[in-house]
Amino acid sequence: MNFKSLFYGLAIMLFVFNCSSSSDDDMTSQPDPDPDPTPTEKVTYDADIKSIISSNCTSCHGSTPSNSAPMSLTTYAQVSSYIDAILDRINRTGSGKMPVNGTLSATDKNLIQQWKDGGLLEN
Repeated sequence: MNFKSLFYGLAIMLFVFNCSSSSDDDMTSQPDPDPDPTPTEKVTYDADIKSIISSNCTSCHGSTPSNSAPMSLTTYAQVSSYIDAILDRINRTGSGKMPVNGTLSATDKNLIQQWKDGGLLEN
């Protein structure tokens, strides 16, 4: 009877120790996978934003503003200093949305937001 108890006790202990993990790999945290697996390229004014502004904004926000436009958006300094107002206006759907006679594509809106989030790089 003692042999049977000893055998069962050893079998249970062996089972318990085999089921536990002593690996250090389980204890280290794994980095979260990148939610956006596409590589992010730097968005710059010269390469990306200038053409969007020139095509959609400078007809009113030119070097001499027209059509009641309050400011010029022809240089990096001007666009970067008004970025919050620009983002507000291009994301509106009602009164005060810009451009007045159209809408920027979602891609262009996202690119301008990425430019701001990336630090408003000039080139």
